[in-house]
Amino acid sequence: MTFAFYTLGCKANQFDTQAMENLSVLRGHMLGAFDEKGADAYILNTCTVTAVSDKKSRQMLRRVRRENPDAVVAVCGCFAQMEPETAAELGADVVGGANNHEEFLQAIEKACFEHAEARTLRRVPTVHTRQETFEQLPSGGLAGHTRALLKIQDGCDNYCTYCIIPYSRGHIRSLPLSEIEEEIGKLRKAGYQETVITGIEISSYGVDFGDGTSLIDALECMSRAAGGMRLHLGSLEPRTVTREFCERLVKLPGICPHFHLSLQSGCDATLARMRRKYDTARYYESVQLLREYYPGCLITTDVITGFPGETEEDFEISCEFLRKCGFGAVHVFPYSERKGTPAAAMKQIPRHVREERARDAIARMQDQRQAFLKAQVGHTFDVLFESGRNGVNRGHTQHYVETTVESAENLCGQRRLVRIISVGDDSLKGELVSDD
Repeated sequence: MTFAFYTLGCKANQFDTQAMENLSVLRGHMLGAFDEKGADAYILNTCTVTAVSDKKSRQMLRRVRRENPDAVVAVCGCFAQMEPETAAELGADVVGGANNHEEFLQAIEKACFEHAEARTLRRVPTVHTRQETFEQLPSGGLAGHTRALLKIQDGCDNYCTYCIIPYSRGHIRSLPLSEIEEEIGKLRKAGYQETVITGIEISSYGVDFGDGTSLIDALECMSRAAGGMRLHLGSLEPRTVTREFCERLVKLPGICPHFHLSLQSGCDATLARMRRKYDTARYYESVQLLREYYPGCLITTDVITGFPGETEEDFEISCEFLRKCGFGAVHVFPYSERKGTPAAAMKQIPRHVREERARDAIARMQDQRQAFLKAQVGHTFDVLFESGRNGVNRGHTQHYVETTVESAENLCGQRRLVRIISVGDDSLKGELVSDD
């Protein structure tokens, strides 16, 4: 049979989809393109982090059902976990959740066989349970990928007032160190040049073990097995970054100097209403520590504008803090209320105000992004190339900045030293450094 997959949402979802693709191939199926007709099953991995994410999940489900009336349509992920009845009403023949992906694939196979025999779709049992242990899935990607994903943690126990994810993903669950080492070894032997370390909240890695194991222990384990492969950290909770953490991290070869520190607001009053577990002083301490141990590193973040109770003064305070931190990139989102969260019951700011503040914050941060890019000119970086076509090769530096190099040689899959010579709109242009 032919299975076609589509992913909405975070890198944890991307990992789960890649794992399902690998499992499908191992089970004897072929992979098709989601936007082409002819597949036996179309599998949509959904997101529910915001109301906008829910809307996109519903729209995509309606579309794939409409465009492929004779195929099996299956849906999994966080939206399906939270609203399985809605997913079924919108036309899903198989409804999974955020876990039990192998059982989900088995249900899809059953639906395909029944469809082939009866020429009519019959609902199959919903594969929809809350996972209590870490679900180990095959890491990596399909052949030809240069960058792999490895999920080392799932679930979240923070219960921020705006976030539905702890309800959809469940409690913290971690992949044991021995299995992390084994997975990294497999990726290295498969020829991957970089592994992105992902999870729902990787900073909470090891909490469920109860023996003091933490994220830095996992990173040391990975580094020992990586054999020169680049290791790219996913989003970090600011309190993870302590002096001890940095002292141990800087000793590890291959760690990419790009750190995404989740912020959400640069105003302490707003952070308190969000039920974040740090204030701006503690956050700034993490920024300073990273720059002390990794001079020239890229620090990026996420920010929500228009959170309930945010005044114009709060917004200005937040923007000033963003400028103080000097981020190389800021991802800005207008607040989107999520049914079932405490913040949804708070007094809401008009949507047009939230969106206006988001546009304002984005505009204010553009000069910081350009300043970071311009500072790279004249320097030499290790670039991992992911594509090469018509003499133009595209890849990313260890800071995860897109870089293009003109070369008659197709550099896809290679890591090469590149000297940066100019800046594009949101990328760098470089030239290969001679091996002489």
